[in-house]
Amino acid sequence: MVEPNTVLLVHNFFCVPGGEDTVFAQERQLLEDAGYRVLCYTRHNKEIASAPWWRKLLLPVATLFNLRTFCELRRLIRREGVQLVHVHNTLALISPAVYAAAASCGVPVVQTVHNYRMLCPAGTCYREGRQCTDCLERGLGCALRRRCYRGSLLQTAACVGTLLLHRALGSYRPLHYICMTPLVRERLLSLNRGGHRIIEPSRVFIRPHFTPPSPRPRGTARYFLYVGRLDRVKGVALLAEAFRALPEFRLVLAGSGEEEDALRAATTDCPNIELRGHCSREEVQELLSGAQAVIVPSQWIEPFGLAVIEAYAAGVPVLVSDIGWLPRMVQDGETGLVFSPHDSPQALAAAVRRFADYPAEHWEQPVRACYEALYTPQQSLEKLRAIYRQAAKLRDNDSDSSGAAP
Repeated sequence: MVEPNTVLLVHNFFCVPGGEDTVFAQERQLLEDAGYRVLCYTRHNKEIASAPWWRKLLLPVATLFNLRTFCELRRLIRREGVQLVHVHNTLALISPAVYAAAASCGVPVVQTVHNYRMLCPAGTCYREGRQCTDCLERGLGCALRRRCYRGSLLQTAACVGTLLLHRALGSYRPLHYICMTPLVRERLLSLNRGGHRIIEPSRVFIRPHFTPPSPRPRGTARYFLYVGRLDRVKGVALLAEAFRALPEFRLVLAGSGEEEDALRAATTDCPNIELRGHCSREEVQELLSGAQAVIVPSQWIEPFGLAVIEAYAAGVPVLVSDIGWLPRMVQDGETGLVFSPHDSPQALAAAVRRFADYPAEHWEQPVRACYEALYTPQQSLEKLRAIYRQAAKLRDNDSDSSGAAP
């Protein structure tokens, strides 16, 4: 078994930038710095708006299996001698055709699990202010009836059809999965119900995200900071309401999304709340250097907390909602504080006031120690290389088994 050296990274960008895009860019840089030969195949959902009408009509079919993706990727893999394909996102233009293209070339596929889309067409397992596992327990028809993906029956049907088709075809079974936490791994393996073997447990690995250390020295802390999508499931409405009751503290929100216009309208009379819109990585680093703390008020079970480790890398403590894996990323009272996400905005406001009672130097050493112990690029690279080697080994074993005499 030869360790893969030529790696193809595959990613479908959404219209609104998010953490998946950041991870994709950082892992590309990580692999290149480590001496890998890295190729990229990317599509962007902004292509849909400028597509001719007939192509838009075919989009639901292409979401199930994009023939263009299959042909382009198969040619690329064969021409460049790709030894491993690492997929981040496939919705909507790349589609699971990437898995078929790699399989036709005998190349292993590693899939990073950024969300819950293999269980839930909306990708969140969250609906109407509560956690939702109806599609897992009662079938994917629940998503169709509720139009769970972007409120669209057609788009939801495309997502549901994709899951049903590729579960039936066994497209997901040969893949090797990277889950950021044990909780995500547990949820992914919950697909194996009722005797169905959709995911092979031996091919599901745990590897947290990483982030490079901040190049900027800490400045004078002047505000609390939110970094991420402006989306209701992210808790941004609760965050704005909490700071409406905290006029003595500043809040800066860096990000864009569906709730941006509503937030701007709701905070016009709040001079302590500032919306910066989408920010580049450099702009986020600058904001982090002047932040008292980063707040992560998510209302759904995040697959990970990228904003948490970006804060740690900059020496900034965090305030997180007590849901999912987020509280396990924080040593309460040492690297930040944990608050109840469901009590009311008052719970978050109380956490901000409690945080302000600590001296700034209280957080410095524990935050740095946590980052150095868990989330550096070198640690992440070692885990990724081990997963790549295991994926190549399992592929070799599969090839030997399929070629053995009956």
